[in-house]
Amino acid sequence: VQLQASGGGLVQAGGSLRLSCATSGRTFGSYVMGWFRQAPGKEREFVAAIKWSGGSTTYADSVKSRFTISKDNAQNTVYLQMNDLKPEDTAVYYCAAGYGIIRTVMPSSRAYDYWGQGTQVTVSS
Repeated sequence: VQLQASGGGLVQAGGSLRLSCATSGRTFGSYVMGWFRQAPGKEREFVAAIKWSGGSTTYADSVKSRFTISKDNAQNTVYLQMNDLKPEDTAVYYCAAGYGIIRTVMPSSRAYDYWGQGTQVTVSS
């Protein structure tokens, strides 16, 4: 199983980026796909998650209304559209996959079985 995250970069505050997480190695029909981020010196934190089957979504309060998680079944890819970026969004962003995760534990990194390598997002003020 492979998760390949991409799309990070340097952007000014107020700008936008779209992250991609390409999946391979298995079908993810019963999985939840998540995005997490980790800033220097801080713990990894939950950003957003989406159920592969059905497409229901969950967001961290800090990104709600600015970020949108989505998926493309044909491309086996999950996206994170990030708008109105702020300097505090600067972090390495990771995608992850977990089997049968219920909503209440979606924000827990321990619930996820597979992780991508991370992509750096830097937002300048």
